[in-house]
Amino acid sequence: MTEKIGIIAGEGKMPLYIAQKAVQKGYEAVVVGIKGNAREEDFKNIAGAFRLLRLGQLGAGLEFFKSHGVKKILMAGRVQHTSIFANLMPDLRGAKFLASLKNMGTQYVLSRVIEEFKKEGIEFTNSALFLEDFMPGKGVLSRRIPTEQEMQTAAFGFKIAKAISALDIGLTCVVSQNATIAVEGMEGTDKCILRAGELYKKSADKDVPVAVVKVARPQQDERFDLPVIGKGTIESLKKAGFKLLAFEAQKTLVLDLEDVTRLADKYGIAVVAI
Repeated sequence: MTEKIGIIAGEGKMPLYIAQKAVQKGYEAVVVGIKGNAREEDFKNIAGAFRLLRLGQLGAGLEFFKSHGVKKILMAGRVQHTSIFANLMPDLRGAKFLASLKNMGTQYVLSRVIEEFKKEGIEFTNSALFLEDFMPGKGVLSRRIPTEQEMQTAAFGFKIAKAISALDIGLTCVVSQNATIAVEGMEGTDKCILRAGELYKKSADKDVPVAVVKVARPQQDERFDLPVIGKGTIESLKKAGFKLLAFEAQKTLVLDLEDVTRLADKYGIAVVAI
């Protein structure tokens, strides 16, 4: 009997890559896509079963996975925080679950979701399952080597990013000259970078190094919300006018690594795992 892996899919390529890798390794992928984030057509030739649900349809999701004999599950892909307002339509179990929450912090809510699934005999696993080779080790990935001043800026940004991630605010910051230009909130990484770019364009001194830094939480739960970068991140740096992207080594998923570095080299952007 084919072993099954359940996937709760948000937006982006990560859930699709996981489903593809799972099938290659002999698993059957059973996928619940979050409405407004995942698209059924992306999984139609990969998933053994697929269902699109709104945020809050906890009971429906549990029944779908149970009906397909799923015992192991993972979350993958970003869910737009605005979906909480636009696509939230809880079923009865979801409504009871939401009423029981003490706050809406990402870590807290997702840990409680994991508890609900565990009650039904479904265990969550590492969200980077099958993607271990997508996490680069320490070093420069681009052709352009960051300057000493840029690396100092990145080191400062690393401290800021770790601080905001510990507070469950976001995983990304944009810094310059020991000053914080922007931190990631509900808008996500790309829009944080673009917002910082607008502020940077108004700056009197545009010759000082700026670093975009992304990290994992100090106590990162690998079952959800891992830091991810991809080609879109590089495109956002280009639009913002920034030349350095730094991320936490061995804890950040880099999707389409060759394409990411090729694009960074085209734009003269330095990419470094620290």
